[in-house]
Amino acid sequence: MPLVRNPKGRNRWLELIATYKLLQSLLLVSVGVGALRLLHKDIADLLTNLALGLRFDPEGRLVSFLLDKAAYLDDQKLRQISMFLFSYAAVSILEGIGLMYEKVWAEYLTAIITASFLPLEIIELVHRITWFRVGLFVVNLAVLAYLVIHLIRRRLVSGLLA
Repeated sequence: MPLVRNPKGRNRWLELIATYKLLQSLLLVSVGVGALRLLHKDIADLLTNLALGLRFDPEGRLVSFLLDKAAYLDDQKLRQISMFLFSYAAVSILEGIGLMYEKVWAEYLTAIITASFLPLEIIELVHRITWFRVGLFVVNLAVLAYLVIHLIRRRLVSGLLA
């Protein structure tokens, strides 16, 4: 893919990836805040009330599964989850801002982090294929492919100019 520049002379693909990373960070912060809002609450009771409000069978397989998993969530675990999400959001913000300014370190950081999550995404796909997982995998693979090609081209151009 050639470097596609917008009228301001900026790389549109890097801007698109940066926007993706910044939106991702918003989602992570939202989920982290949601986890903190569950502190000191009976999660099983909240899930049961939600299931009843949505007219799900409280004895059904999905609700039972969620209630079983909710039993493992205590305040300490919720804090850990939220801290992980906030930390990952901070890294995504760093990636997004760095990519917006076309910083080489951000391109490398994004490529490394994106590549590091691909094996986990493949395991998830092998475990259970859903359109969401396939879509996420394809987007992340495209991001990684573009960044690798972009970084190789950048090196070749800088090598030719030196």
